[in-house]
Amino acid sequence: MKIVCLADTHLKKFNGFPQILESQLTSADLIIHAGDWQTIDVYKALCSYGNVEGVYGNVDGDEIKKLVPEKKIIKIEGKRIGIVHGDGIGKTTEKRALESFMEGEVDLIIFGHSHIPYSRFSKRSLLFNPGSPTAKRKLPYYSFGIITIKNDQIETKHIYFS
Repeated sequence: MKIVCLADTHLKKFNGFPQILESQLTSADLIIHAGDWQTIDVYKALCSYGNVEGVYGNVDGDEIKKLVPEKKIIKIEGKRIGIVHGDGIGKTTEKRALESFMEGEVDLIIFGHSHIPYSRFSKRSLLFNPGSPTAKRKLPYYSFGIITIKNDQIETKHIYFS
Protein backbone atom coordinates (compact mmCIF):
# COMPACT_ATOMS: atom_id res chain seq x y z
CA MET A 1 0.00 0.00 0.00
CA LYS A 2 1.54 3.28 -1.15
CA ILE A 3 0.12 6.48 0.35
CA VAL A 4 1.12 9.91 -0.90
CA CYS A 5 0.78 12.37 1.94
CA LEU A 6 0.71 16.15 1.76
CA ALA A 7 -0.47 19.16 3.73
CA ASP A 8 -0.45 22.94 3.70
CA THR A 9 -0.78 23.45 -0.03
CA HIS A 10 -2.09 27.00 0.59
CA LEU A 11 -3.01 27.44 -3.06
CA LYS A 12 -5.47 30.30 -3.50
CA LYS A 13 -5.37 29.67 -7.24
CA PHE A 14 -4.58 26.15 -8.41
CA ASN A 15 -2.28 25.83 -11.43
CA GLY A 16 -1.17 22.24 -11.01
CA PHE A 17 1.17 20.37 -8.70
CA PRO A 18 4.96 20.23 -8.91
CA GLN A 19 6.05 17.53 -11.38
CA ILE A 20 7.81 15.42 -8.74
CA LEU A 21 4.58 15.25 -6.73
CA GLU A 22 2.48 14.46 -9.80
CA SER A 23 4.78 11.55 -10.68
CA GLN A 24 4.12 10.01 -7.24
CA LEU A 25 0.38 10.71 -7.31
CA THR A 26 -0.04 8.58 -10.44
CA SER A 27 1.10 5.45 -8.59
CA ALA A 28 -0.57 6.10 -5.23
CA ASP A 29 -3.05 3.67 -3.75
CA LEU A 30 -4.31 6.48 -1.51
CA ILE A 31 -3.73 10.22 -1.14
CA ILE A 32 -3.95 11.92 2.27
CA HIS A 33 -4.08 15.71 2.73
CA ALA A 34 -3.67 17.01 6.29
CA GLY A 35 -5.39 20.36 5.84
CA ASP A 36 -4.95 23.90 4.57
CA TRP A 37 -5.97 23.02 1.02
CA GLN A 38 -7.19 26.62 0.65
CA THR A 39 -9.17 25.87 -2.52
CA ILE A 40 -11.60 23.16 -3.59
CA ASP A 41 -9.59 22.87 -6.82
CA VAL A 42 -6.78 21.11 -4.93
CA TYR A 43 -9.27 18.53 -3.65
CA LYS A 44 -10.71 18.00 -7.14
CA ALA A 45 -7.25 17.68 -8.70
CA LEU A 46 -6.16 15.11 -6.12
CA CYS A 47 -9.37 13.12 -6.69
CA SER A 48 -8.44 12.84 -10.38
CA TYR A 49 -5.47 10.67 -9.29
CA GLY A 50 -7.40 8.33 -7.00
CA ASN A 51 -8.91 7.95 -3.55
CA VAL A 52 -8.43 10.95 -1.28
CA GLU A 53 -8.74 11.19 2.50
CA GLY A 54 -8.21 14.39 4.40
CA VAL A 55 -9.14 16.93 7.01
CA TYR A 56 -9.57 20.68 6.97
CA GLY A 57 -7.09 23.15 8.40
CA ASN A 58 -7.32 26.58 9.95
CA VAL A 59 -7.32 28.48 6.62
CA ASP A 60 -9.91 26.30 4.89
CA GLY A 61 -13.35 27.69 4.22
CA ASP A 62 -16.83 26.20 4.22
CA GLU A 63 -16.42 24.59 0.80
CA ILE A 64 -13.66 22.32 2.13
CA LYS A 65 -15.29 21.88 5.54
CA LYS A 66 -18.37 20.40 3.82
CA LEU A 67 -16.16 17.70 2.24
CA VAL A 68 -13.78 16.70 5.02
CA PRO A 69 -13.88 16.69 8.85
CA GLU A 70 -11.59 18.38 11.37
CA LYS A 71 -10.04 15.03 12.26
CA LYS A 72 -10.59 11.41 11.36
CA ILE A 73 -9.32 7.88 11.80
CA ILE A 74 -9.01 5.52 8.86
CA LYS A 75 -8.01 1.85 8.92
CA ILE A 76 -5.61 0.55 6.28
CA GLU A 77 -3.94 -2.85 6.15
CA GLY A 78 -4.80 -3.37 9.81
CA LYS A 79 -3.26 -0.06 10.89
CA ARG A 80 -5.24 2.81 12.41
CA ILE A 81 -4.24 6.17 10.99
CA GLY A 82 -5.31 9.43 12.60
CA ILE A 83 -5.39 12.56 10.48
CA VAL A 84 -5.57 16.08 11.94
CA HIS A 85 -4.23 19.47 10.90
CA GLY A 86 -2.66 20.30 14.26
CA ASP A 87 -3.50 23.98 14.63
CA GLY A 88 -4.50 25.48 17.94
CA ILE A 89 -3.30 27.59 20.83
CA GLY A 90 -0.42 26.68 23.11
CA LYS A 91 1.89 23.66 22.96
CA THR A 92 3.77 22.53 19.88
CA THR A 93 2.02 21.37 16.73
CA GLU A 94 3.29 17.85 17.44
CA LYS A 95 1.81 17.82 20.96
CA ARG A 96 -1.53 19.13 19.71
CA ALA A 97 -1.59 16.43 17.02
CA LEU A 98 -0.74 13.72 19.54
CA GLU A 99 -3.36 14.96 22.00
CA SER A 100 -6.02 14.83 19.28
CA PHE A 101 -6.03 11.06 19.64
CA MET A 102 -6.09 8.96 22.81
CA GLU A 103 -2.90 7.08 23.66
CA GLY A 104 -2.78 3.82 21.76
CA GLU A 105 -5.82 4.72 19.67
CA VAL A 106 -3.84 5.03 16.43
CA ASP A 107 -0.61 3.63 15.01
CA LEU A 108 0.17 6.69 12.89
CA ILE A 109 -0.81 10.35 13.21
CA ILE A 110 -0.57 12.46 10.08
CA PHE A 111 -0.64 16.21 10.67
CA GLY A 112 0.38 19.50 9.09
CA HIS A 113 0.16 23.16 10.10
CA SER A 114 3.85 23.83 10.87
CA HIS A 115 5.05 23.14 7.29
CA ILE A 116 8.02 21.39 8.94
CA PRO A 117 8.69 17.79 7.85
CA TYR A 118 8.59 15.52 10.89
CA SER A 119 8.72 11.78 11.55
CA ARG A 120 9.11 10.49 15.08
CA PHE A 121 7.56 8.09 17.56
CA SER A 122 5.85 9.51 20.59
CA LYS A 123 4.29 7.18 23.09
CA ARG A 124 2.81 4.42 20.93
CA SER A 125 2.17 6.40 17.76
CA LEU A 126 4.34 7.44 14.86
CA LEU A 127 3.83 11.16 14.17
CA PHE A 128 4.31 12.25 10.57
CA ASN A 129 4.17 15.73 9.04
CA PRO A 130 4.87 15.70 5.29
CA GLY A 131 5.77 19.39 5.18
CA SER A 132 4.42 21.36 2.21
CA PRO A 133 4.90 20.76 -1.53
CA THR A 134 3.96 24.35 -2.38
CA ALA A 135 4.57 26.61 0.65
CA LYS A 136 7.98 25.91 2.19
CA ARG A 137 8.11 29.18 4.14
CA LYS A 138 11.68 29.65 5.41
CA LEU A 139 12.71 26.03 4.86
CA PRO A 140 15.27 25.25 2.14
CA TYR A 141 13.06 22.65 0.41
CA TYR A 142 9.48 21.83 -0.42
CA SER A 143 8.37 18.38 0.70
CA PHE A 144 5.68 15.72 0.79
CA GLY A 145 5.59 12.20 2.15
CA ILE A 146 5.36 8.64 1.02
CA ILE A 147 3.94 6.14 3.49
CA THR A 148 4.23 2.45 2.79
CA ILE A 149 2.36 -0.19 4.75
CA LYS A 150 3.68 -3.66 4.10
CA ASN A 151 4.00 -6.82 6.18
CA ASP A 152 2.42 -5.09 9.19
CA GLN A 153 5.08 -2.35 9.08
CA ILE A 154 4.65 1.38 8.50
CA GLU A 155 7.47 3.15 6.67
CA THR A 156 7.53 6.91 6.19
CA LYS A 157 9.74 8.85 3.81
CA HIS A 158 9.99 12.53 2.95
CA ILE A 159 10.56 13.65 -0.62
CA TYR A 160 12.46 16.95 -0.69
CA PHE A 161 12.75 19.18 -3.74
CA SER A 162 13.40 22.79 -4.68
